[in-house]
Amino acid sequence: MSKQVPPLFAMTQAALAIGLVLAACSKPAPQQAPPPPEVQVVTVATRPVTNVIELPGRLQAIRTSEVRARVDGIVQRRLYTEGTDVQAGQPLFQIDPRQLQAQLNAAEASLRRAEATAANATQDVNRYKGLVAQQALSQQEYDAAVARQRTAQADVAQVEAQIAAAKLSLSYTTVTAPISGRAGRAEVTEGALVSAGAATLLTRIEQIDPIYANFAQSSADLLKLREQMNSGTLKLATLRRVPVNLVLEDGTQYPHPGQLDFVDMSIDEATGTAALRAQFPNPQRALLPGQFVRGQIDAGVRPNGVLIPQRAVTVTPQGANVLVVGAKDIVESRPVTVGALDGGSWEIRSGLAAGERVIVDGLQKAQPGQPVRVVAAPPATPAPAANANADAP
Repeated sequence: MSKQVPPLFAMTQAALAIGLVLAACSKPAPQQAPPPPEVQVVTVATRPVTNVIELPGRLQAIRTSEVRARVDGIVQRRLYTEGTDVQAGQPLFQIDPRQLQAQLNAAEASLRRAEATAANATQDVNRYKGLVAQQALSQQEYDAAVARQRTAQADVAQVEAQIAAAKLSLSYTTVTAPISGRAGRAEVTEGALVSAGAATLLTRIEQIDPIYANFAQSSADLLKLREQMNSGTLKLATLRRVPVNLVLEDGTQYPHPGQLDFVDMSIDEATGTAALRAQFPNPQRALLPGQFVRGQIDAGVRPNGVLIPQRAVTVTPQGANVLVVGAKDIVESRPVTVGALDGGSWEIRSGLAAGERVIVDGLQKAQPGQPVRVVAAPPATPAPAANANADAP
């Protein structure tokens, strides 16, 4: 006897079969590719750019005087306040003068005795002169009297010289400042024995307004600079009155520019560098000797320099690079050599040519090898500003 299928079950099976067939025959709709990202670019253009060389350096007082003992004795008093400004001739130390005063008194007594002897010899010569004319005295005795007179006069001159030396030594007991400037810490205290033979150091005086900054440039950089001058990529004016700016240890710019006043014409054999020196005004005494600084020297002008906004350059330990929009608006990564940071723009020494388009906004969305959509951009280069960074290595 045949078994019949319920009508409801048969209808369910048929609907399920039809759904499986339709699902197998249908295909997913293709997804549309996202539009290229928008980026802003600047077009590279050349313009004269100041060539800035940044060098590390140390500050040095323009004049330094070491105040040393010139007589032997005991220091009685310190007559100045350490770390303050002193004037030339101002007393700094007092050394016990009693021994030297006694020596001066002895020399003055010797002078009086020598003067008495010389006066007596002069009287003898005057008296003998008349006797020789009357032939009452021999010429030999007269000549002997003249010799005694001259010896006595020489003794007087000798003692006078001793008195002058004694007075000079006595004056050295009051130690005065040889120059005006900032007096440093005292190297001796009251009661200390100082010696002229050992030239005991008492203190130092430094003049720090104006102040020097000493720099050193490698011979390799000098050769590169000379090569750029010969090729015409750099025009260097005379070394007279070359402006120099200072960057302090905390990165701040020193407000008073200076001038290069010395360039050594020889290379140090030990370091392979040439010495340079600049002078800076220091009215507020903000610069101190021994302080580390970085000097920015305006060394000529590059007639065909390239400046691009700072945000367009990515600097890594491996070097600097930019993203350039090439043919068919395809992005490519370009390594570049950067120079100085001029305001908010990097100077590009190599890697870019005039007319190329450099991405300045939308760097996060742009990928090398992928297309982009270029939108309106600001002018290619900003207004010139004061240089604030160094030549890249």
